[in-house]
Amino acid sequence: MKNVEYYDIVEYPVITEKSVNLISSDNRITFVVNKTANKAQIRDAVEKLYNVKVQKINVLKDRKNRKKAMVTLKKGFSAQDLANKLGVI
Repeated sequence: MKNVEYYDIVEYPVITEKSVNLISSDNRITFVVNKTANKAQIRDAVEKLYNVKVQKINVLKDRKNRKKAMVTLKKGFSAQDLANKLGVI
């Protein structure tokens, strides 16, 4: 994946009851990402696009064959604020 733009990596935020609960409880926001993206590329894309610092990323594939990244933000950065900007909540 050479010369891929950040907005090609992060596709859209996940808006489910579970993902919204993670925003308030764990300071974690969930995105559907490009299937070929790795954790380092996802971290760079989220940090550049949304002006936050990422503490940890967990990646999984769901039943619909989408790749989801659960991004935990560092202390001092609010997943709640980011979710408000993205229109998730």
